[in-house]
Amino acid sequence: MTRLPDFRLETYFSRWEFTARHHLTASDAQTMTLGELLALADDGDRAEFDQLPLGYTQTYGDPGLREVIAGTYEHAEAADVLCFAGAQEGLYLAMNVLLGPGDHAVVVTPNYQAAETVPAALCEVTGVALDAEADWELDLDEVRAALRPNTRVVSVNFPNNPTGKLVSAQTFAALAALCDERGIHLFSDEVYRGLELDPARTLPQAADLSERALSLNVVSKALGLPGLRVGWIVCRDRELLGRLERAKHYTSICNAAPSEVLARIALKARESILGRNRGIIAANLPVFSAFFAEHAEDFQWHPPDGGCVAFPRYLGAEGVEQMCARLVEQAGVLLLPASIYRSELTATPGDRFRIGVGRADPEPGLAAFAAWLRESNSR
Repeated sequence: MTRLPDFRLETYFSRWEFTARHHLTASDAQTMTLGELLALADDGDRAEFDQLPLGYTQTYGDPGLREVIAGTYEHAEAADVLCFAGAQEGLYLAMNVLLGPGDHAVVVTPNYQAAETVPAALCEVTGVALDAEADWELDLDEVRAALRPNTRVVSVNFPNNPTGKLVSAQTFAALAALCDERGIHLFSDEVYRGLELDPARTLPQAADLSERALSLNVVSKALGLPGLRVGWIVCRDRELLGRLERAKHYTSICNAAPSEVLARIALKARESILGRNRGIIAANLPVFSAFFAEHAEDFQWHPPDGGCVAFPRYLGAEGVEQMCARLVEQAGVLLLPASIYRSELTATPGDRFRIGVGRADPEPGLAAFAAWLRESNSR
């Protein structure tokens, strides 16, 4: 195993996330206060939260939480659910359990960095790039060509971070079938599921399509509750889930008891929270579209198919890295430049930046962005 590289996104955020005046690149939907979340609780959950002992919890996760999570899948039971301290822990441990020297993995790019660097520290990895010139489409023939006899994992993320891309349900089902034919585990990062622009395009969850597949999710993104640090993997291969549980003994051991009760409350109120967050995104997208239309000489914009991030192109001569650096330093507006999403596996566009569309009241940040552009273009 090689040493993991610095996590570019977190290094960048550690400098700017809480100091920039306008956080226009957030990857999570609008959050809520503890009081607002507790107001959604039924009497039983509220009483349990108020009287909760602050001791250790079960490694697999709170039984009630696992039951509620299982209820969001078509074919899963509570015994198919393993909870983690956020999605990152689940991703990290899954790759370490599934992969080792002599194995091979296929990873779709661009991606959340850990989706690439964690497996690359364990075995050989081949990248398959979403096609930026074809609306970030996934080519199944390229996936098929990348497979080897020792391929153990194919890792995907839809709706995709950072592009907001959704593939068709037919493509996703065909990918799951291809993995099953070859005895490969499909690892599916589904953290933005529920925030589709067109709900009819919501993909089936991988764990519902295949007993070998692993579905990763979390309350952080679509539900906008990253402070709870509760994620999960659903997999109907219970022997594999048991190996994951034993791996968790070396990391968080168990989740925080208050967070698990709060996550259970949120998931019971899932449709209400998702409806609110979809409403915020729906109201925001015309605002972002109007901004980019006004500055069409500087940007090419396409709204996301799902999730709450997009990956516009910057057309300026100075390049996107310098633009993002000057923008946050001079105007306090935070974006993530293309270098955060570069890949060692495939070419990735160098003229893009990630922007978030899921937070309430983006207008002040966009106004500061527009004022900075006018001043910069007048020089």
